[in-house]
Amino acid sequence: MSQAKKDAYALQAASIIKKLEKRNMEGFYFDTAKDAVEYILSTIPEGSSVTWGGSETLAESGMLDALKNGNFEVWDRDLAKTLEEKKAFYQKSVGADYFFMSTNAITLEGELVNIDGNGNRVACLIHGPEHVIILAGMNKVVPDIKSAVPRIQNCASPANAARLHTNTPCEKTGCCGDCHAPGCMCCEIVVTRHSRHNDRIKVFLIGEELGF
Repeated sequence: MSQAKKDAYALQAASIIKKLEKRNMEGFYFDTAKDAVEYILSTIPEGSSVTWGGSETLAESGMLDALKNGNFEVWDRDLAKTLEEKKAFYQKSVGADYFFMSTNAITLEGELVNIDGNGNRVACLIHGPEHVIILAGMNKVVPDIKSAVPRIQNCASPANAARLHTNTPCEKTGCCGDCHAPGCMCCEIVVTRHSRHNDRIKVFLIGEELGF
């Protein structure tokens, strides 16, 4: 990545962080995912319960491996062997000390825009876990909410469909089909414009392209 692009990312992030502050969300910027992960780990007390929503960003950044290998009480939904165990996991996850996720998009005004299929990820963003930690590459930044939704539906959703094999139109064509297929991933569209609870949502912007 060129230095000019890095400089532009840093300036853009600084502006977004100011907008997040007025929305009662705390923002941070790191040049690299490695630095962001190291800082985040230093802020989480040992023994805290941690869990996460599905996210390529968390995997690519090294955050998932760091949590799994850290001294935390890890609640990993992938370890569920039955539907009953998975249901129990989802019920338990809302009480986690820390919930980790990315955001499908973040606007220049500091709004978080997310689209979900099952809704468990956005549910925990909205309510439940005591702390929500969001990691997002600067490739997730969009001008406004109006541009966020098509960006997610035509960039993130087709890639996730290919990864998860949803058998939706976007998996087959690479473009949103505005579908109502059984495997539709665009069931819930959530905009987070403000956090009512102090010190709950922290957004870590990273000067790299991460996730979809």
